[in-house]
Amino acid sequence: MTLHGGITSMNDLARAVRDEARRTDERRVLVLAGSPDATREAARRALSAADVPIEETTVVGTEGFLACEHLEPVHAGTLLGRTRTAVVLDAHDSFRPNALGASVGAVDGGGLLILLTPPLDRWPDRRDDFDDSLAVPPFHVDDVTGNFRRRVVETLRAHPGVAVVDADEDRVETDGLTDPAPRLSRGPSAPPADHEFPATAYEACLTEDQTDAVRAFERFRDDGEPTTHEQALVVEADRGRGKSSAAGLAAASLALDGEDVLVTAPQYKSASEVFARAVDLLDELDALEAVDHEDAPQHLQTPAGRVRFELPDEATALPADPDVVIVDEAAALPVRVLEQFLDAPNVAFTTTVHGYEGAGRGFSVRFRDRLADSDHEVTDVAMTTPIRYAAGDPVESWAFRALMLDARPAVEPLVDGATPESVAYRRLTAAEFLADEHLLREAFGLLVLAHYRTEPDDLARLLDAPNVSARALTHDGHVVSVALLAREGDLPADLRADMYEGRRVRGNMIPDVLTTQLRDEAAAIPVGQRVLRIATHPAVQSRGIGSRLLTEIRREFADSVDWLGVGYGATPELVRFWAANGFRTVHLSTTRNDASGEYSAIMLDPCSDAGTDLAERHGGWFLDRVASVLSDPVDDLGPPVARAVLASASGTPPLDLSAWEWRVVAGVPGGATTFDTNPAPFRQLALRHLVDPADPDTLSSDEERVLVRKVLQGHEWEAVAAEFDFVSTAECMRSVARTVESLVRLYADDLTMEELDDR
Repeated sequence: MTLHGGITSMNDLARAVRDEARRTDERRVLVLAGSPDATREAARRALSAADVPIEETTVVGTEGFLACEHLEPVHAGTLLGRTRTAVVLDAHDSFRPNALGASVGAVDGGGLLILLTPPLDRWPDRRDDFDDSLAVPPFHVDDVTGNFRRRVVETLRAHPGVAVVDADEDRVETDGLTDPAPRLSRGPSAPPADHEFPATAYEACLTEDQTDAVRAFERFRDDGEPTTHEQALVVEADRGRGKSSAAGLAAASLALDGEDVLVTAPQYKSASEVFARAVDLLDELDALEAVDHEDAPQHLQTPAGRVRFELPDEATALPADPDVVIVDEAAALPVRVLEQFLDAPNVAFTTTVHGYEGAGRGFSVRFRDRLADSDHEVTDVAMTTPIRYAAGDPVESWAFRALMLDARPAVEPLVDGATPESVAYRRLTAAEFLADEHLLREAFGLLVLAHYRTEPDDLARLLDAPNVSARALTHDGHVVSVALLAREGDLPADLRADMYEGRRVRGNMIPDVLTTQLRDEAAAIPVGQRVLRIATHPAVQSRGIGSRLLTEIRREFADSVDWLGVGYGATPELVRFWAANGFRTVHLSTTRNDASGEYSAIMLDPCSDAGTDLAERHGGWFLDRVASVLSDPVDDLGPPVARAVLASASGTPPLDLSAWEWRVVAGVPGGATTFDTNPAPFRQLALRHLVDPADPDTLSSDEERVLVRKVLQGHEWEAVAAEFDFVSTAECMRSVARTVESLVRLYADDLTMEELDDR
């Protein structure tokens, strides 16, 4: 028990921790543990004693028991990019890690996170709505463990800046006071030399990082000189570093220069700080001619330019051709949306590195490569110094530790000597993770680094879900490759029947798709292990280590499951990796994944007779339908992806052309017939070659890509010619005719060859 003199009641404690938080410009956590009624009443008293305005408070929980903003836990993400003096997170009915990450990230310096919990000793053994979501069939909620909450309780009791109160007894257990040394107040920044934005914009900056970020926006100014490159700016920071404020100061400065600045974010509230700072600057410069809403401005007019807001779906169309686009909280947007902003000549992305938003890594994992391949000249700015609260804030370090928001793989020198022969295969249990913080940090850090969508919820899933397990390869004890696995299938008959009728079942992605979408009720009978995530340390990639991990996983599970499987956003490199490791395509989604922006592929590697039956059945059905799928719902699938997906399918598509159809295809090379006369036999011919070629060297990769786009996906000749840089549409048509001739010579009978040679 840690108590300071004079702290005798919860009210005294609330005043004391708030006073210290304000004095140090830090945040504090106040844990109120006990029954729901007692903790909620204690929260009312604590907020009053701490002098927190109710309008600056948000309750996150299933009950809105205060007269303030209330959010359900599943909607806590709407706090992203916002600042609150106090957030009350009610964890009695549902304790979601994502909600904790969003709640703590929204608390301002001098503010409080008030956490309402059951009695801490009993909390890890309680089950709630979130636990129920982890109990995927055929498991039950009693199979869920409380390891994640046990970890949270241990960090709450051990960490500075966290006060704990037994609300049932009105007893202070730990006061959380740190008695830090006095801090120097921060003054305005000096404008940099040769600055182009108004000096007032730089004087509003509170750190050198913020000054550097605002300065970086100057490259978007139209100085009258011709530009040779489109410009992109990426501002990366942890929560509370002032990136949105910097964007607001820059947006106002650009508008003063006559630029039309379009701002977008997942929701307006996320961008409210951008507009607040823009309004402040324009008011100070007496340059705000018009504003649409005083309390929530979305359109600011200056004498020369403007700043306006649109939601992402509207903003991607670049309405009214803005000069500059600012995408705030970019990491919270799907990759497919981010890509569309590359059509803008000048675009800035502000994004969170760690924290709740940064845990969705679509921006850094998938989008950064596409940005690098664009025509934009890219500038990067990193912001590390906190603004919303003081450096060294104990609540930030507590949240990062509790949620593993700053998890990192092992440093490169520890693993750079790893080879497939040097590594050891290891089963990683929740007990081992809890006992070894470095092991958990290295394994989870790899998962966060390598995957575009790893969230705080995934940490709880790793530690508590009964269907989830982890396997790794280690080198000298350090994790070099890790896989997260989920047990699926083996579902009871009544549930399989419900799935067949359209019921979605959590945690059984592959059986669900094969049963519900593809109408195969028996697909949920075999049991499998789906690879949810697999990641290899960047220092040792391309050495075969990921393949070695899959080999060991297959060896371990070969006698206990029917199949290994995977579902992922398909790229040529990933498809080839999985195919090289024995997995074969059985399904291609008909809509793009919102997070990755890719069409998803499902691939299976059978381990038993039942698994083989399942894989062969769906592999055959896939070949039966894929030509129609490519020509209709996925006609925008990239040809390199389509080539890889088809090459990874198993089986041999039929090539049963009639004599007349052979004459049609044989007539194209000589110009006697045209492709559009009857596309069907050409599709059969293309599909056969791309799935199971008689001679893989017959066509070049470029010829196969054109074959996909024109023959299988049915794009117009003009569009194909433009996409593949043919000098003319006629040359494109001649090239396809030559490709068809090569395939006819490879697959046709003698009679057709005579037809071809006679042309």
